[in-house]
Amino acid sequence: MKLFDIIKDANQNLLRNKLRSFLTILAIFIGSFSIISTSAIQAGVNNFIDSQVDSYGGDGYLAIVSKDSFDALEGLQGSMGSSSGPVEYDPDKIQTGMSPITEEQLDKLKKIDGIDADSIVEEKNISITYVTSDKTDKKYLIGAEALPPGNVKVDLEAGEQLDLRADEYQILLESKYVDALGFTNDEIVNNKIKLVVLDEYTHTEKTFEAKVKGIIAPGVVSMGQQYTNNKLADDIYEENTKYYPEEVKSQVFAVAANYDYEKYSAQEMKDKLEDIGLSAMTIEDIIGTIKSFFDVILTVFKIFGLIALLAAAIGIINTLFMSVQERTREIGLDKALGMSSKRVFFSFSLEAIMLGFWGSVVGIVMSMVIGNLANAAFHAPGAFLETFPTFQLVQYTIPDIIGVTVLIMTIAFISGTFPARQAAHKNPIDALRYE
Repeated sequence: MKLFDIIKDANQNLLRNKLRSFLTILAIFIGSFSIISTSAIQAGVNNFIDSQVDSYGGDGYLAIVSKDSFDALEGLQGSMGSSSGPVEYDPDKIQTGMSPITEEQLDKLKKIDGIDADSIVEEKNISITYVTSDKTDKKYLIGAEALPPGNVKVDLEAGEQLDLRADEYQILLESKYVDALGFTNDEIVNNKIKLVVLDEYTHTEKTFEAKVKGIIAPGVVSMGQQYTNNKLADDIYEENTKYYPEEVKSQVFAVAANYDYEKYSAQEMKDKLEDIGLSAMTIEDIIGTIKSFFDVILTVFKIFGLIALLAAAIGIINTLFMSVQERTREIGLDKALGMSSKRVFFSFSLEAIMLGFWGSVVGIVMSMVIGNLANAAFHAPGAFLETFPTFQLVQYTIPDIIGVTVLIMTIAFISGTFPARQAAHKNPIDALRYE
């Protein structure tokens, strides 16, 4: 008999007692639905976080500043405001600055084992007093920096990436500034906003009109910074430092670098930097706690799913035991006609596997239907993911789908082993006498 015919017979045998098979599949469905849904949520969360990490440099990325600048950066992050909106500019509040990285520290940095000297990029500390537009009379605090060179791609909600070499002024703007400046997403892309720099000595203002190339999608890695092309960053820096002597203009306040993350841990690199008076942040510093929190919660949900599968496994054992009892004479007749014990074992084991297969398929299909509906609902106006348009909470991957299906079929096979062994070892004469 061909394998297809054996599988067909196994499914037909399950239909002998439809209610019992249905209840067993229902129990398996609950477990498979729980596990695949949890895996899909975990995939969605991890993909969103990974996209944020990739856009900010990925594994092995270090943002390095002097120790004295570290507190100033944390203060800036708080002053930029929350996701509810930017903080208005207050001329009476003094903004703290940053301490430069010395030439000696830069030389030592390049010689540290594990640091890729060729990857070191010096970042200019540009200072913008406030941002405004022709559509509003309000002024808002804003932080900005030049987008680092390389393959950095910022996750965008609308628009396109910066042209770093363009002669015009370009900026990527956080979404919280769009409404505040009197625009919608569609209106502000390729429109211009005003970045104002206050002259500390003459108290006059210089305005830089920058084209908004794209809207930065809200994310867990954002540090309240906008990104500019080189032309805008260089001209603002020139305005910030026009009274400075040349030796001051050449000062470096922050650098980005890559380290050998396969050879050294992030903490080992931080310790090496601490020895030369520098501090560093990795992407993991920003998102590590968030990711760990999600992983713990989702692992707990997976455990509940496995508990449901354990209950389903008991149901499979009961279903097959009952089937063996009901088909005792049939088993005796098959063995009397020459069917081997291995064939009998395989037949009942296959019924268990098919129970697992159909339970997993129904659970996965229902989870995908509900999950995709949930994604749409969560991004609807007023829903909790409206402000994170690139965050698909539920994402189904082929490896997860195959993995869950194989896991459940394996559990079903193991559960059906004992009833199948009992059927395979029945004496055909005793079985034929069974009433």
